[in-house]
Amino acid sequence: MVISNDDIYKNKLFQLFLDKSNDGVNVVDTQGNIVYANKISANYANTTIEKMKGKHISNFYPHAALLKVLENKSEVLDKKINVVNKKYVVSSYPLYIDHEFVGAFAIFNDIKEIDNLNRKIKYLELDLTLNKSKENISYVIGNNGSLKNVLTQAKRTVGALGGPRHSIITGQSGTGKTMLANLIYIYAKEVGVVDQNAPFIEVNCSQFTNVDLAAVEIFGSEKGAFTGSTQRKGLFEQANSGILFLDEAHALGHYQTLLFKAIESGKIRRIGGTKEISVDVIIIAASTRNLKKELLPELYQRLAQYELHLPLLSERSLEEKELLLDHFIVKYENAVADLQAIKYHVKFSDAAKTALLSAVYPRNIRQFRDIINCSIDAASPLILDIEDKNEITATVLTEHLPIEIFHGNIIIDQTKRNDDKIKGTFEILINSLHAQGLGPRKISNILKNKGYTIQYYQVAYYLKKRRKL
Repeated sequence: MVISNDDIYKNKLFQLFLDKSNDGVNVVDTQGNIVYANKISANYANTTIEKMKGKHISNFYPHAALLKVLENKSEVLDKKINVVNKKYVVSSYPLYIDHEFVGAFAIFNDIKEIDNLNRKIKYLELDLTLNKSKENISYVIGNNGSLKNVLTQAKRTVGALGGPRHSIITGQSGTGKTMLANLIYIYAKEVGVVDQNAPFIEVNCSQFTNVDLAAVEIFGSEKGAFTGSTQRKGLFEQANSGILFLDEAHALGHYQTLLFKAIESGKIRRIGGTKEISVDVIIIAASTRNLKKELLPELYQRLAQYELHLPLLSERSLEEKELLLDHFIVKYENAVADLQAIKYHVKFSDAAKTALLSAVYPRNIRQFRDIINCSIDAASPLILDIEDKNEITATVLTEHLPIEIFHGNIIIDQTKRNDDKIKGTFEILINSLHAQGLGPRKISNILKNKGYTIQYYQVAYYLKKRRKL
């Protein structure tokens, strides 16, 4: 038995309903030839209904779930199918008339936009998971090394017998000032200095176009204080009974006086207001600048009861850098497990690991972390390529590392480091050896024999950069 048009087009109302549907609909006979397709299906296939009729379904949908139904005579539910620039979710069913198998039909829709949105949300969740600090202050990498003293002092800021104190955190960008502030907050909750639900309010004072906006954000405002102003709580009030973290505090400008008065009296006034509002807030101020020079002397004295300085990544030991690398790898693996329900294993080749650990990071740990995450991304499969796998291993090679980490990281023997003539000879040697058909590894070995300390991946970077010139 074959499907006739009368079997499909029972009436015009049925046809109108299918054409107005938001889902694509295809019906095929036992040979896979199309006997009906609605307008949505034709639009997805960039053709017309008339051109689809009588043609094999694979001409328009090469991976059609209908083919599986025709083969097994069993339904296929919620199958995701990828076509160029499109992604469908399809449910297909066998079609019987008078108990005789006569073909199959499918209902599907394009979920590319929804899938892209879900993927962006997952990436945002992954980014938050990778970058959020949840560590206990006692288990921070470097707690027995480069950070031993600063972490002991950090505990004292909120854990001393005399009560919590305000503090200042200094250090270059990316050294972990925000992380340390969060750790102090976590420790304050652990020792009962603040409640478990106490607020931690963070603001970067330099994000505002002028100090007046910063002051309104921090102290709040009353209606009519300035053109367009409304009554609003500032961050001081929002942080009441908790911690207020003022990053880049040097940007407060002349409003430092208000901050000093708030610290001294435990009360604030909203901008444009006259009423004093009591607040109980522990303040942590941070900056990449020397706050002793930037702040009013009296304000600095009140805040700097504890001044915590974080070292550069370059000042930390190789062992600590290796522990940081392992830490960020595990964090990535755990994030993938949480978000994708996949047991994920990440490995770095020896060469990639050496390159990462020997590179220079002007933006310190933050840049180190971002480079690691970016490298793992490059070595990892795409979400669409995972299919039904529940365990995956990815190996990061030097080719997966962002090229920026090799910039300026070619090391010449110390006795020759400042000799431009030697450096010029060194580059000529690389160019000459490469012109002979030698690859980065062989070039590296030859140069080492000539007194140059250079890894093969550094040669590869130099050659790649040279090709772009």
